[in-house]
Amino acid sequence: MLETFYAYWPHIFLVLSIVMGVPAAIHATMTKVEVRSAVGWVGVIILSPFIGALLYLIAGVNRIRRNVLGFQRSRVQYGAFAHLEAYDVASETVATSFGHRFLAMKTLGDRVARHAFTTGNAIEVFDTGDKAYGEMLKAIASAERSILLETYIFDRDRIGTRFAEALIQAARRGVAVRVLIDAVGARYSVPSILGMLRDGGVRVEVFNGNVIIGLRLPYANLRTHRKIIIIDGTVAFTGGMNIREGFSAEISGDASAFDTHFRVTGPVVTDLFAIASEDWQFESDEVLDGDAWQITEPQKQPGEPVLLRAVGSGPDRSNETNHKMLMGAFSIARKSIRIVSPYFLPDRELITALITAARRGVTVDIVVPDANNLTLVDRAMTAQFDQILKNYCRIWRATGAFDHSKLMAIDGCWAYVGSSNLDPRSLRLNFEVDLEVLDRDFAETLERRIDKTIETASAVTLDGLRNRPFVVRLLERILWLGSPYL
Repeated sequence: MLETFYAYWPHIFLVLSIVMGVPAAIHATMTKVEVRSAVGWVGVIILSPFIGALLYLIAGVNRIRRNVLGFQRSRVQYGAFAHLEAYDVASETVATSFGHRFLAMKTLGDRVARHAFTTGNAIEVFDTGDKAYGEMLKAIASAERSILLETYIFDRDRIGTRFAEALIQAARRGVAVRVLIDAVGARYSVPSILGMLRDGGVRVEVFNGNVIIGLRLPYANLRTHRKIIIIDGTVAFTGGMNIREGFSAEISGDASAFDTHFRVTGPVVTDLFAIASEDWQFESDEVLDGDAWQITEPQKQPGEPVLLRAVGSGPDRSNETNHKMLMGAFSIARKSIRIVSPYFLPDRELITALITAARRGVTVDIVVPDANNLTLVDRAMTAQFDQILKNYCRIWRATGAFDHSKLMAIDGCWAYVGSSNLDPRSLRLNFEVDLEVLDRDFAETLERRIDKTIETASAVTLDGLRNRPFVVRLLERILWLGSPYL
């Protein structure tokens, strides 16, 4: 057998390369929407026989074709609340209160997002981990019927252990508890939190893989980056904050990182539940219905503020929804675009939209951390700063601890917050969830926070970028070439 293999291994390798390479090249040609991406992958597959096809299988397939619930509102358990449609935002309301350009944004969201723009919501901002964790733990402790938690990272550290213990106690008192953790995010701590939760009686699943065996091929590059907690179908928490002690000043002191998280109530809770429960069903085959998962009736009346939309995006039928929302927002801006992002690596389309807005006279401010937790990403994003700075936009390096927040405000009226970074992974590969908020008070709150950050930030300048050593700039450009996979 071995003698035959040694004699014919070139022929075997050739056959395997053809068997694997031809379908991979066809798949890339037929499924990629950008010609550069299609040509690049076909080139890799042809020039690297066998290995190229394997790389494509691991990192090139960026759509999950899954049997989703296809949530219609009639399928969600509303209990006594049977008229959710009454909370949908009327086009006349937006046009009258905010103008026709924001009506255009509503129309865009109606057409590309799966969930409606609703009235009768409330949103509260937590700008530190201690505040957010404290409120989430309090809500978990008061849960009576159900807890649904989906997150990217859930560390087995002092903060993670607090959450695990609270979830275990809830399960023991009869609360239906479901926890979904990303397969990559679950590996951030060793041992993972999974064993503690399962030993305590909490039903937990891993998204898109198995922590011990490995990731699910061919979708190993696709992750859930969503952070959602829903308590009793009444209140939800979402935003950018993972569950880990690095964001707690109580534990990490002055070295703790910053992030922003949100507590919401109202009809938007229904849509956040739809997003998270769909992900849960994808992994567990369990449909979350019945009395425990009923959505409670909002306390506010239809037509009252705040206007909110839950925007789910990811490599399935919601592919690039967040990208489309951002393109629309940049196009309707008239006065200001304010962005806070830890990983700022927008594609050419978004850069063009930003610099076009700046050329129209819109003030564009982009705030990124001075100290980043991902050095390679920071180097790659620095490589394209010149494209933005030479076209009337401003970039600021925020001093102090690392800020993981993802915030955006347009003209002091419209805001977009949640889990999406402005990088290729969030915009095309990850499952993300964001909130579209049309409310002047909320948008102005974000802008005041951004202004406060800029006061102590250092401006990035073209001269400063160009005066650095050539070797440093070359390294950044090389890393930038690989930015779609960072």
